Amino acid sequence: MQLSDQELIGNLKNESTRNEAFSHLVNKYQERLYWHIRKIVLNHDDSDDVLQNTFLKVWKNLDSFREESSLFTWIYRIATNESLTFINSQKRGQAIPFQDVSEYLKNRMEADEYFDGSDIQKKLQQAILTLPDKQRLVFNMRYFEELPYQEMSDILDTSVGALKASFHHAAKKVEEYITRLE
Repeated sequence: MQLSDQELIGNLKNESTRNEAFSHLVNKYQERLYWHIRKIVLNHDDSDDVLQNTFLKVWKNLDSFREESSLFTWIYRIATNESLTFINSQKRGQAIPFQDVSEYLKNRMEADEYFDGSDIQKKLQQAILTLPDKQRLVFNMRYFEELPYQEMSDILDTSVGALKASFHHAAKKVEEYITRLE
């Protein structure tokens, strides 16, 4: 049985139904969150770790969810922040210079046994990796996940206008990169 977000929130806030409601929440969002995280960290095993951390953080912070945004937006924001935190910790832990992060992520993606992309998919991912973190995030959310700008605005706490500009610049850079490869 699929519960609405409102029903889930009610059940999550009730001690007697919290565990079952959390299982429903995980079942409802885990696949979508996995692919959102995967687009950011690129590696299957890393994505699984970040997804697990996301759900742990959701569980720990259920009581602080004030319902000022939708449940989906709140969880997505946590997943996004956990993904960016993971990438930043990788940069620090590996002592990767800022300009080499794209190369590091590209190598991680290509070494991932679960990545089975065609040449064009690899070129697209390589192009996306050349983008600054914020543009990459906006591009992935809009292009792959087809999120509306307003929803992205709620998740990223950024204006719709700034997101549209960011996506436009990102799309141009991706197009230019792929054109240069041809």
